[in-house]
Amino acid sequence: MGKVIEKLALERGHEISLKINRSNLNEFTQDKLKSTDVAIEFSTPEVGFLNVKQLIEWGVPTISGTTGWKDKLDEINALAEQNKVGFIYASNFSLGVNLFFALNE
Repeated sequence: MGKVIEKLALERGHEISLKINRSNLNEFTQDKLKSTDVAIEFSTPEVGFLNVKQLIEWGVPTISGTTGWKDKLDEINALAEQNKVGFIYASNFSLGVNLFFALNE
């Protein structure tokens, strides 16, 4: 999903300030993200929560599509509210799937 978002963002003229993976974790710093408008976090359940928590503590508005840590979502929502930082979480960003979720309710 991250690769698709990157491709679409670049096609639409957006700048990607930083991409993080296992080989460049040392670049995940507050200083590197200070001019970032929004972070889009698609990683793994093992690090997703920690990434989102750090981004919100740094004051970076964040969108997360990483699943597997929903049990800590209330904690992140409270942290985002406390820090007055925007945060959006969705387990699936497909319009069709989200329409199905709404209809299922």
